[in-house]
Amino acid sequence: MCFTFLVNICQQGNEDNMQLPSFIEVYRGLISTSSISSSDPSWDEGNQQVIEKLATWLKDVGFDVDVIQAAPGKYNLLAKKGHGEGGLLLAGHSDTVPFDEGRWNFEPHAITEANNRFYGLGTADMKGFFAFIYEAVKKIDWSKQTKPLYILATCDEETSMLGARHFTDNTPIKPDYCIIGEPTSLVPIRAHKGHVANAVRVTGKSGHSSDPALGVNAIEIMHEVLFALMQLRDKLIKEYHHPGFAIPNPTLNLGHIHGGDSANRICGCCELHYDVRPLPGISLDGLSNMLLGALQEVQAKWPGRIEITPLHDPVPGFECNHDHPFVGGMENICQTPSETVNYCTEAPFLSQLCPTLVLGPGSIEQAHQPDEFLAFEFIDPTINILSKSIYQYCFD
Repeated sequence: MCFTFLVNICQQGNEDNMQLPSFIEVYRGLISTSSISSSDPSWDEGNQQVIEKLATWLKDVGFDVDVIQAAPGKYNLLAKKGHGEGGLLLAGHSDTVPFDEGRWNFEPHAITEANNRFYGLGTADMKGFFAFIYEAVKKIDWSKQTKPLYILATCDEETSMLGARHFTDNTPIKPDYCIIGEPTSLVPIRAHKGHVANAVRVTGKSGHSSDPALGVNAIEIMHEVLFALMQLRDKLIKEYHHPGFAIPNPTLNLGHIHGGDSANRICGCCELHYDVRPLPGISLDGLSNMLLGALQEVQAKWPGRIEITPLHDPVPGFECNHDHPFVGGMENICQTPSETVNYCTEAPFLSQLCPTLVLGPGSIEQAHQPDEFLAFEFIDPTINILSKSIYQYCFD
C-alpha cells in the first residue's frame, strides 16, 4: 500500500470536516511531540505538549476537555462528548519509554513510512492510538447519541502508572465500560498478570581475602537469599494456578545481580533485582507477606544486613470475567476470541471504575523496541472496531 493511497483511505467520508486535521496529521503530531517518562531523571520529561495538542484536536470535534495535573509537569486529559450516565471510556497513555538512538534506523520522533509500516517512537506503544480514536470520532453521526463517550490520556504509564492511579482515585465519572488501547493486534485481552519488582541489598564487611575472619562476605549471604527466593518460586508454582493463562502460575525471575569489586577482597556489598508476576486474585499485601516470610530466617541470621526496596510501585493482576457481557460484545465486534497475557497495563486501576478490556492496534512485540512500528494493515480495522464500539455503547 503506497503512502498516498493510505492518506486517501483515511480521509474518505470526511468531506464535511476538511478543515480538521487528517488521520496522518494527528498521528504525525503525536509521534513528533516527545513525552518520554523514565525513572532516570536525565531522560524523564513532562507530557504537557502532547496533552495540549490532544486537547485542541478534541475540542475541535466537540469534546469538553479537562486537563488535570497529576504531578509537576505530568498531566492527564479527560475529554467527554455527550451527556447522561454510563457510556464508554477509551483510554491510553501519552508517554513513551526512552530510546537508544544508535539502534534506530529511523528518526524516533517522526513518522517514517516504509515497508507498509509507520516507524516512530509511540506508533504502537501507544500514543498513536489517539489518532485512531480521533478518526473514528470524525466519521460518526452523533445526532442519536444517548450515552457519553470519554477519552482518557494518562501520564507516566511506563514508570509508576501515576496517571492511572491518580485518575482512578479522583475521577467523578462512572462509565459502563472501558477499552485501553495498548497494542494487542486487535485481540481483546480480558486478563493479565501483575508486576512486582524489588531490590535486595546485602551489606557485608569488606576485608583482605587472605583472612575471611576480617570481614562478612555479602555474596555468601546473598547465596542464602537466592536459595530462599527459589524456594518461594517453587511454592508459588505449587500453590497458585490459573488455567486461563498460557503460563498458568506466578513467575519469579532473578533478573540482575552485582557484588564485589575484586577477587582478592571480601565482598562488602551485593545487590539483586528480581520480579514477580502474580496472577489475578493474588493480593499485593499477601504477596508482600510471602516475600518477607521467605527471607525471614535469613534476615534473622544476619540482622541489619539485608534491605528490601521496591523498584517501583507494585501493579496487581487484572481480570474481567470471561462470561461478562462486555467480553462477549467485544469478541463479536472484533470477530476474535478474547485472550490473556503476561505483561501488565493500566487495567487493574481503570477496572476499579467499570468492566475493562485491553484492545488496540499494533503488536506488543514492537513495544520498547528499536524501530518501533505499526503496520498499515491495522489502520482500517482499528477505526472500524472503534466506530462499532462507540455505536454499541454510546447509542441506542
